[in-house]
Amino acid sequence: MSIQIASKLPSVGTTIFTVMSQLANEYGAVNLGQGFPDFMMSTELTGLVNQAMQDGFNQYTHMNGYPPLVEALAIKAAKLYGAQLQAANHITITPGGTYAIYTALTTVLQPGDEVILFEPAYDCYIPTIELNRAKAVPIQLSFPNYAIPWDEVKSAINARTRMIMINSPHNPTGAVMSAADLQTLASIVKDTNIIILSDEVYEHLIFDDIQHQSILRYPELFERSFVCFSFGKTYHCTGWKLGYCMAPADLMKEFRKVHQFNCFTCPTPPQVALATYIKNESAYLTLGADMQAKRDYFRTLMQDTPFTCIPSHGSYFECYSYANFSQVPDKELAVTLTKEYGVATIPVSAFYHNGQDNKVLRFCFAKKALTLEKAVEGLKRLSA
Repeated sequence: MSIQIASKLPSVGTTIFTVMSQLANEYGAVNLGQGFPDFMMSTELTGLVNQAMQDGFNQYTHMNGYPPLVEALAIKAAKLYGAQLQAANHITITPGGTYAIYTALTTVLQPGDEVILFEPAYDCYIPTIELNRAKAVPIQLSFPNYAIPWDEVKSAINARTRMIMINSPHNPTGAVMSAADLQTLASIVKDTNIIILSDEVYEHLIFDDIQHQSILRYPELFERSFVCFSFGKTYHCTGWKLGYCMAPADLMKEFRKVHQFNCFTCPTPPQVALATYIKNESAYLTLGADMQAKRDYFRTLMQDTPFTCIPSHGSYFECYSYANFSQVPDKELAVTLTKEYGVATIPVSAFYHNGQDNKVLRFCFAKKALTLEKAVEGLKRLSA
């Protein structure tokens, strides 16, 4: 007998990241699809984790996070963004940035609420909104520079609008919000009950001498915001699935009500290690320059292919258009590149709820030089 249930996500299947990674494994392709580094993380940090385990930090830590780590994050936020946060009231360690996003949405949303978000969008946003029986209101970023059309945002707001989600540096495009963007957002939500969810997991992966415009810089925005971060993206340890959320005390109190019955607390040894390692400020302050060097090298290599660069200013990713040499659907080309040219990418249509296809593929350049070189050798055959 097969037990029948009504799916809460009837239109959702296996994510494109899993599909393309499985295809890459099957055909032995270089995987520039999924966003994770293929180089080693800091041996100092892994050594600190080992030391924490040897020192007996193997049991539950505080629900909000290992206290010295949470205190260190409050100090970091003050130094970088001028935010005056209380570790006990404003910060919670989470099992990854995606979990922080899920929990923030679940904390706030009621059936019938509307959430404005911008597409192309990270693929967890809409399913999480729908799981909470709320309505996603997607607004397309202007192609090809992926800027926010603020006039459309103003037009989309109504009495049911509960939240606006922003993401900078942006996944999948690498676009970065400006101070003017944040000021416009502040003017739009002023005197409303709209909450902001700011996905800032790539905060330190920002290039071209651009300053990251964190919500934490803007007290009038932070007072209505959940701000989500990722240790995995900062320290090249995506498999740790460790992040954190910052929010004003009243919102964080509700966030923790959901958190305590979901994961309760996060693994202790890496938190103990991070509490020490986070004092090494250069490890994150130099990250943007290091990753920009990889982006620039990848750009140089890609000049020998028929792809056209859509410039990224942050994240692990850069998008490339192929409209000048092919009109096949982006998913079809992504599969062809994997099977026949040995390179896995992500079709950007996967980041639109309606499958909008601008003939663009996303490449992850957070890889070793040899990996990038091998991938581009395959792509160069498109010009042959």
